[in-house]
Amino acid sequence: MEPWEMREWFGDYLDASNRHDLDAIRSFLDPGVRRAHLPGGADAWISDVADLFHGFPDWRWRRIQLIVEDDRIAAHLRGSGTHLGVFRGVAATRRHANVAEFAMYRLASGRIVEYSGSDTDRELLAQLGRTEA
Repeated sequence: MEPWEMREWFGDYLDASNRHDLDAIRSFLDPGVRRAHLPGGADAWISDVADLFHGFPDWRWRRIQLIVEDDRIAAHLRGSGTHLGVFRGVAATRRHANVAEFAMYRLASGRIVEYSGSDTDRELLAQLGRTEA
């Protein structure tokens, strides 16, 4: 893909994520996607995102910066939402959480095959008043 196509691709991916459309999100993932320090595979990715959406039904990401080079995308995002459901064992607090996210994606055939990024769970849990992650 050309850089402009990758930027459009990422915009579509972010849109699907902000709609909380798990089927659409899955369409951007390679079934065997590898994630640094997290369980691999599209099923694990979707499970983690579904948990986030359950805990924060109004969760949204805003793109701050996007860099495209070869088959990689580097993204600086801002994620935020209100904690209205159980998340990682923490009952709803009604607190608003806001985290900076930094992510690296490698694409092949229009799908994410590798991902690494910041550990936002730790920051989210701290904002919910839980100190251990």
